[in-house]
Amino acid sequence: MIIGLGSVGNYLLDYLMSTGDENIEIIVVGRSYEKLEMDVNIVKISSLIRRQNKTKITIDASVDLNDVSTIKNVISKYQPDIIVNSSRAYSGLKYGSISWSNFRAYGVWTPLSIKYTKNIMEAYEQADSKAIVINTSYSDAVIPWLKTAGKAYPDFGSGNVNHLIPRIKLALAMEYKISDWWNIDITYAVAHFHDVVISKEGQTEGVEQLIYAEYDGKELSVTDKIYAACKIAMPVDQKRNMMNASSNFEIIQGVLNAVRNSKKTRLHCPGFDGNIGGYPVIIDGTGESPVVYIDESKFSFAEMQKKNRESIYLDGIENVADGTLFYTDELLAKIKAKFDVELQKTVKFSQIDSVANFIIERIINKALNK
Repeated sequence: MIIGLGSVGNYLLDYLMSTGDENIEIIVVGRSYEKLEMDVNIVKISSLIRRQNKTKITIDASVDLNDVSTIKNVISKYQPDIIVNSSRAYSGLKYGSISWSNFRAYGVWTPLSIKYTKNIMEAYEQADSKAIVINTSYSDAVIPWLKTAGKAYPDFGSGNVNHLIPRIKLALAMEYKISDWWNIDITYAVAHFHDVVISKEGQTEGVEQLIYAEYDGKELSVTDKIYAACKIAMPVDQKRNMMNASSNFEIIQGVLNAVRNSKKTRLHCPGFDGNIGGYPVIIDGTGESPVVYIDESKFSFAEMQKKNRESIYLDGIENVADGTLFYTDELLAKIKAKFDVELQKTVKFSQIDSVANFIIERIINKALNK
């Protein structure tokens, strides 16, 4: 089930159809049947041209993400095995287009990122669902916020560190003259901030990275030169969401391979098991039943946790604990200086909706001159 068929959802739908898998059904849900139908039809026709359209798609336009009961109803009705939340509280806007140029920290948007996710997870509990849930928006902080509040939380987060690792592989391939760059293996623990700063500026903000790279059994050195080479020309519009959709696709394929083929897949996941930041994660289907866990073969969990907290602090998040989000003083000062807005230091779980609306009215609308 794909909740919200925006750009991430549309790309993901196309990728899933491209597998030609006859043994899955995709449910797309939202509010506007007309929009959903148009988006589904273009994917169905395009995939049939490629002779890949073998998957059934069902449309359900009865969902209002502000109304938990409507989400519960579709989850109960279809009983999906996997749910992907690709919804956004402020659709059509790349939040980073405002935050990076103004205060170089994405964490301010966390109440917006969690706004619909918390409703989906509440509906998930009410429906007594056992589905695997994948979250697409700022899982580094969103999933920990849900977990520390004692709520149900997504199993996986997508995107973020996954956007940076392929850049590092390509940079290493160029430096070491490796033609099969896909066989370079990366183990990396880092939060959202460094995905952005390395991708945009080719530098680490002076923070030593917790990363291990190897090829053909030999370690490759990830130097400042490699990080500098990660700054490559990329779209700044919604085409960037091809990466997030690809990350979701990788998780889904990892789960299916574990269940169907008893295979083991290693990937990277922000917010896994309610932990702040991004971690290497293994989906292991080689035993009696599939298990998922953080890979500590290169670094200890304590090392990874510490490094992630260093990274996310630079994103404006001081902590997530006891169901409360704590902004950094530095972020609050930057927002005050740029937008003349006094944003509260802490956001309790019960304040998510009101603070999300405040951010829209006082920061986003002001930035967009609305």
